[in-house]
Amino acid sequence: METKNNPQKNIILLVTTIGSFLTPFMGSTINIALPAVGREFNMNALMLSWVPTSYLLAAAMSLVPIGRIADITGRQRIFFYGVIIFGIFSLFGGLANNQILFMTCRVLQGIGGAMIFGTAVAILTSAFPANQRGRVLGINVSGVYLGLSLGPFLGGLLTQQLGWRSIFYVNACLGFLMLFLMWGFLKIEKPTSTNNQFDYLGTIIYSPMLFFIMYGFSLLPGISGAMMIIFGIFLTFIFIKWELKASIPLLNINLFKLNPIFFFSNIAALINYSATNAIAFLLSLYLQYIKGYSPQNAGIILIAQPVTMTILSPLAGKLSDRIQPAIITSIGMGLTATGLFLLNFLQNTSSINIIILNLIMLGLGFALFSSPNTNAVMSSVEKEYYGIASSTLATMRMLGQMSSMGIVMFIFSLTLGRVKIIPEIYPLFLQSIKSTFIIFTALCIIGIFASLKRGRIKRD
Repeated sequence: METKNNPQKNIILLVTTIGSFLTPFMGSTINIALPAVGREFNMNALMLSWVPTSYLLAAAMSLVPIGRIADITGRQRIFFYGVIIFGIFSLFGGLANNQILFMTCRVLQGIGGAMIFGTAVAILTSAFPANQRGRVLGINVSGVYLGLSLGPFLGGLLTQQLGWRSIFYVNACLGFLMLFLMWGFLKIEKPTSTNNQFDYLGTIIYSPMLFFIMYGFSLLPGISGAMMIIFGIFLTFIFIKWELKASIPLLNINLFKLNPIFFFSNIAALINYSATNAIAFLLSLYLQYIKGYSPQNAGIILIAQPVTMTILSPLAGKLSDRIQPAIITSIGMGLTATGLFLLNFLQNTSSINIIILNLIMLGLGFALFSSPNTNAVMSSVEKEYYGIASSTLATMRMLGQMSSMGIVMFIFSLTLGRVKIIPEIYPLFLQSIKSTFIIFTALCIIGIFASLKRGRIKRD
């Protein structure tokens, strides 16, 4: 891929940023529509949590294999096919007339989404020199947060005015628009890997490993859930042992063993997303069930956090080109921990203004964490590992988001069981939300230490 002239680089930045906008936009719009989806398909609280989780699980199971395939066959090619899959199953998701078909479309959407955001960062990192990466990655992260920002408002508006299915039709249209832009502007580059071997056995172990762990969470506190989680952990040890001796591993474990910046930056990302991803899910349900807001008004309230992220992420990314990311990300994690702690005091009478201020604080914290942390990960590896580094970081994000929803499902299973969210259980439902935020706060405090531990990145 030629990147010598600035116009070509700007086109690459534009296309990848629009692609990065798509998947979080889908996620944030569906969160607002969950009560409406639940009513149409007669879902209980636990099943409702699988609407976002099925997408995340499919993406997480796909990301690391996709990163390796992208290095072999070309990142733009995988990016292109990902947009096709995402667009097609967004359309089919809107047309689904039963719960099984709907959830199947969510899974396939997740695979398409993984192909998009698992390659976007690698494409950008290859195109721009080290001294510009913080800025362009910050812009790319802003695309993610713009999707998160517009999602709640437009999701609420579409759900209230046109029904929840219109959300999927809008995402399908955006996907097809992306195809048009890529066809005209994004050239297919040559593969960067000199070895085309693929770790099939590693993939066979890796994907079920994640499935058993995540699905086990939804079955807790039952014995079958515990057994599935134990089996998933057992597969994790087998996977690590196999990868350490594989000649061309699916996941280069040595990047974690020998590169402390890469290791701790990824661990920090895992912890951060574990503590923050379910915030929009929980607050969407809180605002619509406990506070009685319409989807549209709930969406307007929830945009406070991602709008803050969108505005500040490029500044945070640029700052990380001058100041060590460990400092910036640790401050961001501290602010996030503070915001999560304050959410522990939610009541049915809590002031909306206080909630909005809290969301702004969380947005500031996450902006200071995300793009500098991405800069640290991508700057810590050689060019030949950009694909796997990008997909590994995206996998940490997916695993964190899955873990976040896993914690929610565990708390819901423990306190609510398989019941619908009706007024009689609102007090117990609110207590479940607050218990979850206590766990998230503790995770973020641990994340501060992981962020500080990474050390300094070298500047070219």
